[in-house]
Amino acid sequence: MTTPAAAALYEAQHVYAHEGRPVAIHNPRNAPIESLPIIFGFNNGGSPGWMSAVLLAEDGTPLGGHLCSSETYMLADLGILQGTRPDRHENDFQKHYPDGYRMEFVGGEDIAGHESLNAAIARANANKED
Repeated sequence: MTTPAAAALYEAQHVYAHEGRPVAIHNPRNAPIESLPIIFGFNNGGSPGWMSAVLLAEDGTPLGGHLCSSETYMLADLGILQGTRPDRHENDFQKHYPDGYRMEFVGGEDIAGHESLNAAIARANANKED
């Protein structure tokens, strides 16, 4: 079990290590970036120390998830940032969107007002009903 001070230090080091890193984009056909479908990463709730991070394609396909101790870690743990989680990009994301995609992270406080993420969630829910 780590101390709160050690956890805060580790989180600060994590932020520093990833500071300024852009979001990941896979664009093998050199298409306009805004035309690429989005893979959303978002904080699906929980409590500090046990937060649910989710990956959802714009078309409503679930692409993975991760448990994180803090929302701060979600961007790297999900592969949102360039150079993070190449396993997810090669094994999941590029197979789902071989012609390209762009990553976007939505924090827990921003989900309710995020129109395109909510549309993807609605598509995912509709797919469950089929």
